[in-house]
Amino acid sequence: MFGRVKPLDAILATAEKKSLHRSLGAFQLTMLGVGAVIGTGIFVLTAEAAQKAGPGMMLSFIIAGFVCAVAALCYAEMSSMVPVSGSAYTYSYAVMGELVAWMVGWALILEYAIAAGAVSVGWSGYMIGFVQNTFHITVPLDLVRGPFDGGIINLPAMLIAAIITGLLVLGTKESATVNAALVAIKIVALSMFIALTLPVIKSGNFKPFAPLGFTGISGAAASIFFAYVGFDAVSTAAEETKNPQRNMPIGLIGSLAICTIFYMLVAAGVIGTVGAQPVYGAHGEVLSPGTAALSDACKALNENAVVCSKEALAWTLRQVGHPFVGWLVGAAAILALPSVILMMMFGQTRIFFVMSRDGLLPEFFSKVHPKFHTPHVITVLTGVFVALFAAFFPVGLLADVSNSGTLFAFGAVSVAVMVLRRTDPNRHRPFRTPGVNIVAPISIAGCIYLFISLSKATISLFLGWGVVGLFVYYFYSRSRSHVGRGVVEVHEDDSDAPDLPVPPMPGA
Repeated sequence: MFGRVKPLDAILATAEKKSLHRSLGAFQLTMLGVGAVIGTGIFVLTAEAAQKAGPGMMLSFIIAGFVCAVAALCYAEMSSMVPVSGSAYTYSYAVMGELVAWMVGWALILEYAIAAGAVSVGWSGYMIGFVQNTFHITVPLDLVRGPFDGGIINLPAMLIAAIITGLLVLGTKESATVNAALVAIKIVALSMFIALTLPVIKSGNFKPFAPLGFTGISGAAASIFFAYVGFDAVSTAAEETKNPQRNMPIGLIGSLAICTIFYMLVAAGVIGTVGAQPVYGAHGEVLSPGTAALSDACKALNENAVVCSKEALAWTLRQVGHPFVGWLVGAAAILALPSVILMMMFGQTRIFFVMSRDGLLPEFFSKVHPKFHTPHVITVLTGVFVALFAAFFPVGLLADVSNSGTLFAFGAVSVAVMVLRRTDPNRHRPFRTPGVNIVAPISIAGCIYLFISLSKATISLFLGWGVVGLFVYYFYSRSRSHVGRGVVEVHEDDSDAPDLPVPPMPGA
């Protein structure tokens, strides 16, 4: 019915022979999820959401969080049942066949690589704000913003992408400690922001609540969805998890719940203290985020609006009389956002690794460095593209494009859960999605709703990317697929099959 399907037993057998070291527990997974989720979405995209929805972005956070919650329940069942690397790609391969799996993997490239670029741009905004407010020097906008955002090239964003690429090539085990410290820094910074802003909220700043109507709220939800998507990076670590049947659901749902609470409180603090009304053009039109027109309007306002800020939370604290704490929050973002870039780029290399292991991508993609034992070829290639994305495109555009790939993958996982319940009802499921016939369709509908709420340009780009993916599949991958060639299972007596060394996860 679905064409080339790689049976679950074959996937598990392959992973058992060529597996990663299992060392992550529930707490580490949850912290990795929080580390991947809390980042540019809340530190930066709050301003993007305000320009689209005004105070109505509070509802946007709820909508995006709800869609992620139902998708997380579907992810939890699949990841606990199929505890191997590959995330939505692997699940789709096992249930709906190779073509769907390929398209999901192709879409995940948009999610991880472009998301890493978006976070790099977000880091750049905080770094420049920190430098200017600390040392009182003016940095030329041409060198810190891309051509679509009123500048020429974003050099700081390129720099941080290059540094993270180098760290991933080195593959240091110490990054587990680094990640835990950075997660703590982010949580402390957001807690400080909430403690200082909530007591001085003014109800008048919430009016009008939805200046652009529900259409604006929907558009903001589609963008702010980026603030949640990191949780699925946890599923790429399934093959490195101790007792995945128990720990994967805890890591997925636990990290999402923690982040949702923080997001709602932070958004309320921003809106209630400095307001969050959109900036309009000379003719009363709403200016699109990440455009030269909005950049020019913000210059006329002397950047005196939260929607104009590239460092929304630090700017808000300075406006309400806490410049030093704003400085600390900016420093926290500078220190902590790289962990999100690291997780996104790590997720990208893991997807490439599994697709290469299945023969759908060239084998050299999974080539391992003889000294560092990391997939240096694909890591460097990914880093180059991330740096280019970050150098030339604004954070809002990158986030929207990333979201398009993520929503496609989330929808595919939700379909896979329903299909597998029918085709293999007797398989052991350590975690069962409650009310799957209700939850999964709601997840699918939510993903479609957010996808069509994206801009027409973003949807067109995604469709074009999909056409390119089909071309690559039919003219290269299909003929080289291990499943298509009958190379599915790996047995213990396969003495001629080389053991493929795999790099440890940054959180290992």
